[in-house]
Amino acid sequence: MSDTSTRYEPAPPEDLSAVLVASMSARRVWKNRLASLWLYTSVIVALIPLGLVMFYVVQRGSALFGLSFLTDDIPVSRRELGPGMGPAVVGTLIITATASLMAIPLGVLGAIYLNEYGKKSRFAHSVRFMSQVMTGVPSIVMGLFIYTIWVLTFGQSGFAGALALACLMLPIVIRSTEEMLKLVPDDLRQASYALGNRKWRTILTVVLPACIGGVTSGCMLAVARAAGETAPLLFTIGFVTKANLNVFDGPNTALSAQIFRNASVPFQGPQDRAWAAALTLILLVLALTTAARWVSSRFATAHP
Repeated sequence: MSDTSTRYEPAPPEDLSAVLVASMSARRVWKNRLASLWLYTSVIVALIPLGLVMFYVVQRGSALFGLSFLTDDIPVSRRELGPGMGPAVVGTLIITATASLMAIPLGVLGAIYLNEYGKKSRFAHSVRFMSQVMTGVPSIVMGLFIYTIWVLTFGQSGFAGALALACLMLPIVIRSTEEMLKLVPDDLRQASYALGNRKWRTILTVVLPACIGGVTSGCMLAVARAAGETAPLLFTIGFVTKANLNVFDGPNTALSAQIFRNASVPFQGPQDRAWAAALTLILLVLALTTAARWVSSRFATAHP
């Protein structure tokens, strides 16, 4: 006896959308089109100034940008033409990395405490409130704060600048990580507890892998802000013309500080170096963000 039963096959998404549009009234169709037009127009309007800024920075900065610009020492005389900006590139990497090593682990641990342990306790509420307040504090205030409690005692150094940047990064990491942890369903936690896992192991092996992409994105936003900050570094790191690899001893420099220093001088040489330094900073932040997204995607793939 032959099987005459037919197997159900779902309709393609294109057919479903066509049926949905056909069932809509003319008024709703026009509203949908107007909303779509408004959305696309808003995106284009937002991209126009960004594209103009990128085009102008690339146009002005590409003339001097090159290997010698990234490796040569900074000219002693600011009126001098030509590269380089090697000490500022090294200083930016060292100072930002030091600030990230201080702010990211502390911020992630703070967010884990707020969402997984403290929840609605008074102490957790106080920490959450202070992190919100710190998010809106001007960066120059952080620079003056570190200048008062550190620089006046130990002198200017790359570590002083890293402290100021870490204070700016910390509330961003806490708030973004806490919001990502809130998106993880409680069912995942309960399933892990049902298998006999302790709370710390559940957080480490279940909760964090589930939101690692969002946590990494939040951390990279904090790193991008720290790498581009200028005001806190003006009071804390000083100025050098040669690379200083010791973040704890002696003054240092960074790309953002060099952009401010050279752009404020009305001569062709420093103006060109400022534009090339701005292009270098944009490319550096882009490279760090791309690398972080790649790492987070690989981590999420390894821990489904």
